[in-house]
Amino acid sequence: MRIDIEEPRDAVLVTNGESEIGQMVILSLILKRARIKALVKDKRSTEEAFGTYVECMVGNIGDKSFTKKTLRGVRAVICPTDDGFFSDQIDLKGVEHIVLLSQLSVYRNSGGLQAIMNSKLRKLAERDEEVVLASGIPSTIIRSASLETSPGGEKGFNFTEGIAAKGKISREDAATICVEALDAIPQTTLIFEVANGDENVTDWKTWFAERMAKG
Repeated sequence: MRIDIEEPRDAVLVTNGESEIGQMVILSLILKRARIKALVKDKRSTEEAFGTYVECMVGNIGDKSFTKKTLRGVRAVICPTDDGFFSDQIDLKGVEHIVLLSQLSVYRNSGGLQAIMNSKLRKLAERDEEVVLASGIPSTIIRSASLETSPGGEKGFNFTEGIAAKGKISREDAATICVEALDAIPQTTLIFEVANGDENVTDWKTWFAERMAKG
């Protein structure tokens, strides 16, 4: 008889670990000495990039047994792209915090040909947000502005409502916010918009505490 021994829940799962922003999230987590699991398609390239710092998970997220194995020992999930990781079938029992970087505001604001090209991504983003909100798990939903490839740490931020639909933010800065959000666990759900702007944030722990206090 096989007995599943519950392993300590101390890992952070990064979905879409091969994406540019996923790799930035992984790098930030390594610097924080976190135990990391990452969903990837090519195990070898990820292992070549990060060595033994990352436990690579390769499989079909639609397969219940695979997602169960993937989430074993996971305390928090960072979803840095709208990849449809969350679905009705996924069992998130035991996960203490979900951090979702959502581009929903960007997709909803696109028009013409761009809107047609983004329609599938928009549906995935809507689905991810719906499932996360309905999960009952403490969640941080970061509705980011359009992601661009530019150095992080050079600009401040803008958290004004509506900014995500029209602003831009560097992938590196967005990845930093995802990782900084990890230990700021809300009671239920924290949702905010962000783009690069003029507001300097030197202490994210204090920023998140103040944001959650506002409700």
